[in-house]
Amino acid sequence: MSVPRQLPNTITIVRILCAPVFLWMLLADAGADGPLRWWAAVLFIVAIATDGIDGHIARKNDIVTDLGKILDPIADKALTGCAFVGLSILGELWWWVTILVLVREIGITVYRFIVVSDHVLAAAWMGKLKTVAQAVALSLALLPFFTLVGDWVLWVNWTLMAIAVVLTVASGIDYIVTEVRAARAKKASR
Repeated sequence: MSVPRQLPNTITIVRILCAPVFLWMLLADAGADGPLRWWAAVLFIVAIATDGIDGHIARKNDIVTDLGKILDPIADKALTGCAFVGLSILGELWWWVTILVLVREIGITVYRFIVVSDHVLAAAWMGKLKTVAQAVALSLALLPFFTLVGDWVLWVNWTLMAIAVVLTVASGIDYIVTEVRAARAKKASR
């Protein structure tokens, strides 16, 4: 059975469209940890899980596109960015963490658009690991488990969030170092 060539990019676009819906659901009850909060967390988890699905479909069916390489990280950043901002608005995550993450995410995304005419900056392994760490930490932060099992789960979440932030900064540095080395090599080969 043939997979439509546009399926992975369609899944990615749906993930982008889920971001504002998720943010509205998260903020709608002002962090009351009620049913809407649980549904917002479920939407986030399902949407972020599609990141692996669209990439798998594209690679398996040899339909990886430059557009997909650009849209996929944007979708991840839109979804995780909304989660970071939403949690900070609710007072559940320090703003400095959100700002640090967003500066890295927006910086790399803007750089991708700057160099797109020269080359496509695909996600590196550390960037993918960062996305997984953010997804896990944000999922736990969004699910109000502390209402069911107690405040100890907050320590687990803070630890996971710290790991995610460290990987976010490290992967940003990795992108910069890789691009600088590539630019030097390209200049030296001329």
